[in-house]
Amino acid sequence: MKNNVIAELAALKTMNACELRDKWKKLMDGEPPTMNRTYLESRLAHRIQTLTYGGISHETERRLQQLRENLITGSPLKPRDTGKPPIGAVLVREHGGVEHRVKVIKDGFEYNGRVWKSLTAVASHIAGVHWNGPMFFGLRRKG
Repeated sequence: MKNNVIAELAALKTMNACELRDKWKKLMDGEPPTMNRTYLESRLAHRIQTLTYGGISHETERRLQQLRENLITGSPLKPRDTGKPPIGAVLVREHGGVEHRVKVIKDGFEYNGRVWKSLTAVASHIAGVHWNGPMFFGLRRKG
């Protein structure tokens, strides 16, 4: 399959303008724009690869749309919290011979019926000394 894609991409360079327009109509379901050859080749190359290997994820598409809207409106970007596990995840850690279960919720973490703002606070409570929460629950490696 990979060789077919490479061959298709290489063939774009050898096509004349009429062939490129026909390829556009076939792959893009519409009339080609009146752009230059380089633009047509690059867009067709992208489409060929997307059809073969798949496009971007819905989450990435959503994030790009959000970035577009923020750029147009001039709104500040909201920082993404990439360090927090997904909502609903249950983190399990055995410490002191006891299994501890922490549920990730929208506003923080739930442990023993209490809501905590940070995983570090939960880990420190369990251990009795200061602990890095993500390290304590195995979400991050030391160093």
